[in-house]
Amino acid sequence: MATLQQFINAPRAYTLVPFWFWNDALTEDEIRRQIDDFEAHGVYGFIPHARIGLPESIGFASEAWLHFVNVAVDYAAEKQMVVVLYDEGMYPSGSCAGKVVAENPRYATRCLVRRPKDQPPVDDEELVAASGDMLYINRRSNGRIRGVHYGQDDGEPGAPPSGDLLNPESTACFFRLALDPHYERLKEHFGKTVIAVFTDEPSVLGRGAIRDARPWTWGLETFLSDFLGYDVLPHLEALWNDAYPEAARYRSDFDRAVNARLEQTYYAPYSRWCEAHGVALTGHPAQPGDIALLKYFHIPGQDIVWRYIEPFQDKSIEGPQSTMAKCSASAQRHYGRPRNANECFGAYGWEFTFEESQWITNWLLVRGVNLLMPHAFYYSVRDARRDERPPDVGPNNTWWDRYRPYAEYCRRMCWLIAQSAQVCDTAILGAPTQLPWRAARILLEHQRDFNYLDRDTLLDACTVDAGAVRIRDLAYTAVVIDGPGYTDEAVLAKLRPMIEAGRVVAYTDPAPGIGVLAPDPDSLVARLAELAAPDVVVDPPQPGLRCLHLRDADADMYLFVNEAPETLRCAVTVRAARNAREWWNPHTAQALAGAPPDAVEIPPYEGRVLRCS
Repeated sequence: MATLQQFINAPRAYTLVPFWFWNDALTEDEIRRQIDDFEAHGVYGFIPHARIGLPESIGFASEAWLHFVNVAVDYAAEKQMVVVLYDEGMYPSGSCAGKVVAENPRYATRCLVRRPKDQPPVDDEELVAASGDMLYINRRSNGRIRGVHYGQDDGEPGAPPSGDLLNPESTACFFRLALDPHYERLKEHFGKTVIAVFTDEPSVLGRGAIRDARPWTWGLETFLSDFLGYDVLPHLEALWNDAYPEAARYRSDFDRAVNARLEQTYYAPYSRWCEAHGVALTGHPAQPGDIALLKYFHIPGQDIVWRYIEPFQDKSIEGPQSTMAKCSASAQRHYGRPRNANECFGAYGWEFTFEESQWITNWLLVRGVNLLMPHAFYYSVRDARRDERPPDVGPNNTWWDRYRPYAEYCRRMCWLIAQSAQVCDTAILGAPTQLPWRAARILLEHQRDFNYLDRDTLLDACTVDAGAVRIRDLAYTAVVIDGPGYTDEAVLAKLRPMIEAGRVVAYTDPAPGIGVLAPDPDSLVARLAELAAPDVVVDPPQPGLRCLHLRDADADMYLFVNEAPETLRCAVTVRAARNAREWWNPHTAQALAGAPPDAVEIPPYEGRVLRCS
C-alpha cells in the first residue's frame, strides 16, 4: 500500500541514473570522489559513458577503460548503488568504437544506391539488380559514429565507421568486442550492482551516410523475398520513384522487412545476451515512434533531447517527439516490464534552467515514465569539454547545491509509478514505427489517460471481444484510430467485435471499415464519455492539466501535473469509489492539511497527488 511514509522513504533502487560523461584523464580517487558527491546529493546510480575528451590511452573497451569501470562498479557496490553500462564509445551503438569494422571491413554499414549503367560497381561494391538505364548497387554507406577522442566527432577524419546491424556476423562481433569484455571483468556484479546495459539509437546506415541511399546488407535480397513472399528485385525502382506503380506499397513493404531484419539480427540476440547474463536491455531505438522494437527491451526507453520538448509550447503535445514518453510507458505495460526509462535533457544548452528541468521531469512522470536518466553529469568541464552536448545537469551546474530535494522527489515519484498499476480504458492505435499525436493531444487536455497500442502488439498479444481489447491487466473499452494508414485487413479482422459494438472511433478522418467517426475534438471527447465514464472531471476546464491514475490493493492515486504557465485552480471529481481522500505535495512529501478533497491548486512547474483509500 502506498502510504505517505512509504512514499517519503522510497527505495534507493528508484534513483535517478544519470549519464556520467567520462571525458578526461581518469583517476581512481577522482572517480570515487565524484561517486561520493552523487550520493551526498541523493543520486544512487550512474551510467559510465565515454565522451569526447577521453585520452587515447583509455580507448573504449580497452584494458585501461575496463580497469576504471571496475573501480567505479566496485565502489558503487560498496555503497549499494546501481550501475547501467553503456555499450559504445560513443553513439550510435553497434561498432565498438570502430573495432568491428577494423576486424572485418565487410562489417561496415551497407546501403543500396542506384546510378546510371555507365557507373558499374568498383572495389567492394556489388551489383544487386539492373533495370532500364539504372544499376542497383550494394556499397558501403560511409556511415560513422561519434567517437570519444578529439578528432573523432561528426565530419572529422577519425570518426569511427559504423557497424552493419543488418548483418548477424557483424552484430555478433559487436557483442563479442563490446559486451563480453565488460562481463568478464564485472561478472560478480552482473544482476546485482550492474542492472542493465544501455544501447543507443542503433542506426542501419550510420551517421553522415551518403545521401539518397537505402539500408542494405550482404544477401538482403534473399531475406526480403522470403519475408515478403515475392521477388523484390523487379520493384527496387519504387524505393526512389514516386510514379512507379504502387510505389507506396513497395516502400512500406521494404521498410517493414528491414525493420524485421533489424529485430532478427540486432535486437533479439541482444535481448537474449542480456537475459543470459542476468541484466536488462535498456536504452532506446533511433526514432520516437519505434514502439514495436521496444518488446526486446527489459526496460523500454526513449530520449528527450535537443529541446524537442519545452515548457508551455505546443510541441510538448504535438508532433512525433510528443509521443515518446507514452511510447516507452505503453510498451512497458503491454510487455509486462517493471520499468521504462527516458534519457532526458541532452543538448538543451547551458541556458537550460532548473525550472525547465522540473517541468520536463513532470512531463515524463505524468505520462508514466518511472526511470529517469539525466543527460548528463560531466566528469570534467575543462576547456572545450563543457561545450560537448551541454549542459551538465548535475555537479557542474549552479543548481547542484539544491539538487538533493529534486533527486528525492524523482525517486519517490518513480517508485510510486512503478509499484502501482495504471488505470486506463482508452488505446490509440499506432504503427510499429509511428505513433499519431492529434487525438493524444485532445485526450491529454481533457485528463483522459491512454496508451499507444501498436499493430504488432494488437495482433500478437491482445484478445478482443465486444467489450474491450485486453492485454495483461488492461482492458481498453475504446480504441481511437487517428488518421489513415493505421488499419489494414488484419487489424480490422482483429478489432471486428469492438467495431461492431461501436467501440472503435475514427478521429477527424474516416477510416475504411470503421463505422464511428468523431470529426472534431468535442465529438471525440463526447463519444469516449459514452463508452466509459470519465475518470477525472474538472471545473472549469483545464487544458494544461495532466493526470495519471494509479492503483494498488488499498488505494487509488491520482497524479495531477500543471503544464500551464499560471497557477491552476479547479474543482476535481474522480471516478474512484473510495471514501477517504488526501492531497499530497509530492515535492515536499507532505500531506496538505485542510485541503478540500474535491478541489486542487497547483502552481506552475509542480504536481499534486490525490490519494483515495
